[in-house]
Parts: sequence; C-alpha cells; structure tokens
Amino acid sequence: MITILNQMLNNYSINTLEDKKNAIKEVVQEVILCGLARTNFFNEAAFYGGTALRIFYGLDRFSEDLDFSLMTPNSNFDLSKYFKTIENEVKSLGLNFSVEEKKKSVESNIKSAFLKGNTKEHIISLYSGNDKINPEEVIKIKFEIDVNPLPYANFETKYGLLPSPYKVTIYDLSSLFAGKIHAIICRNWKSRTKGRDLYDYVFFLSQNATVNMQHLKARLVQSNYLKEDDDFTLNKLKKILIDKFSNIDYEKAKEDLTNFIKDGRKLDLWNKDFFIAITETLKEQ
Repeated sequence: MITILNQMLNNYSINTLEDKKNAIKEVVQEVILCGLARTNFFNEAAFYGGTALRIFYGLDRFSEDLDFSLMTPNSNFDLSKYFKTIENEVKSLGLNFSVEEKKKSVESNIKSAFLKGNTKEHIISLYSGNDKINPEEVIKIKFEIDVNPLPYANFETKYGLLPSPYKVTIYDLSSLFAGKIHAIICRNWKSRTKGRDLYDYVFFLSQNATVNMQHLKARLVQSNYLKEDDDFTLNKLKKILIDKFSNIDYEKAKEDLTNFIKDGRKLDLWNKDFFIAITETLKEQ
C-alpha cells in the first residue's frame, strides 16, 4: 500500500523540510476524504474552503484544514462516529495517525477534531534524507463541520482518484466564492492580515467565478454586517470590497503567504489599485 502514498507524493516538488511536511498533510487530507466517502458522510455534509479549492479546482497554495458543512441543520450531528473509519483508512496505507476530538468550553455550531501523527516517524518512513526534526513534533490536520449551515448554498458532486476512487459533495464555485468574500469582509485580521483570503479572491476571479449573492447575504446577516431587510446588490458589494481593499497593508498580506505558496512573483502586482480594478469585474450568479 505504501506505493499508493509514493504515487501521491511524487506529484509534489520537494526542496525543503517544510515541503515534505506540507506534502504529507495534503496527501493525508485526501486520504481522510476517501475514508469519509466510504460512509454516508457526504449524504449529509458538503466540503468547502481552501482545501476544497485546492483539491477540486486547482488552487496552487497549501491549505491547512478540512472544512465541511451540513446541508441541512442538525445540532445532534455526531462527528465522532466517523473517527474510526478515518483512523482505519490512514492506517491501511501504512500511516500512523489517530483522531482526537476538540473539546470546546462554549457551545458553537462548529464541531472539530484533529488527526495527529508524529512528524519524524512519517518523514523518515516516506522520504530519504537526514532532516533534523524534533522527535516530539506532530503533524496535525484539523477537520471541522458546521452543523447549523446557512441557506442558499448550492452543491455539486466531485470525484477523486487517489488513494482510490471516491465521490464527495462539495459547495459549487459560486457558493465557495461567497464564503471567501464573507471572510474578506468580516474576518477579524487584527495585526495579521490574512493574505490567503486575498490570494483565493484572485484565484476565484481568474476562474471567472460568479458570486452566490443570496448565500453571501445570509452569511453577512449572521455576522451582523447586514440586516435581513437591507438592500444588497452587486454594486453595493463592490463598494464594500473596494473600501476594504483601500485599507489593507499589502506587505503584511504577502508575509502571511510565505509558507503557503512557492512563487512569490504572483504577488508582485498586489496593491490597492490592483484589487480595486479586478473587483470591478465581479459578477453575480
């Protein structure tokens, strides 16, 4: 079975220890998806977020987490019932990971867990070389699910081929774009401007993606950015984004992407004028 992992890892250009860690994480993400697809998980849930963009739409940046959402609300959804399947899937391929649920002190709509495995053990088993690694270091992959999803998202079916053929339910591109625009507008960046959000925004526009305006409005209402009876048009959205892009520290945004992309030249044009100009091309679904 290790040959399947080698086949998957051979798709990566590896130059540094960080490249090795990221490649292992990305491969394990797909193993998790394959394991979940063997259950009824995707009858109830849909995949979304940056990792969904990378795996199924070709986004060329590393993404850390697996994000899911139920398609209809269910506060009693039990994420833990899938843990054994996930552990069995990764161990069947010769990987030594275990699942640990994230306990929360306050109630929320998000249920989370981590898949954890020893970094040194997996680097040694999957790569040659003499990398200096803390023996206590852990590869950690977070996956979480929103059990109280917002309305108006659209879904589609996608297929993966490795580690074995599998089928998932995923937010369509327009709904994914709505989620990313919501993050740009409402995420509290504080002193750390999240360049990944901006990078994904450019990617969506490069794919000629339209915006699911109904789903975006539902997200903005939930975040108390809009009221339910507020008028929300494409022109209003453009103005909101242009105001946002006029007040971003683009150098900090670029720094945030240091460990997530390999070709920094893709950020050379990043400034206020660039983001305002591309925002004028925004289209609704």
